[in-house]
Amino acid sequence: MAGIDGFGVVLEREATPGAADYAPIANITNLSGPGMEREEIDVTAHDSPDQYREFIFGLKDGGEITADVNYDPSEHDMLLDDWESSDPRGYRITFPDPAQTTWTVQAGLTGFEPEAPHDDKLAASLTFKVSGKPELSSLES
Repeated sequence: MAGIDGFGVVLEREATPGAADYAPIANITNLSGPGMEREEIDVTAHDSPDQYREFIFGLKDGGEITADVNYDPSEHDMLLDDWESSDPRGYRITFPDPAQTTWTVQAGLTGFEPEAPHDDKLAASLTFKVSGKPELSSLES
């Protein structure tokens, strides 16, 4: 198979932090992340073989999740509670693949940017910062 259609991806939010009572965030038009990264620690020395840099790998960062939505204040303004909170909340992404792959994370809303152009739909961009390790699972796990 050359690829999987991304249509049908779901981003969910815990209604009650820690309760695993996930509910979908409505009207997602684009989703990316989590954009995980890892520190590279340069351990190159004068005796490194063949003058090649050498690295070990340090702390990991769960990255960010970004979502664009067709903005509906009645559906999305409750997310501002997460922006006001200092504590992360559970979020889950479910992909539309046969195994129903999911990423479950603890995250905080760090960006909420609505837009209202005069000649287009209401939209908003959401940014979530992942705290801790993203958990990957699927029906095949």
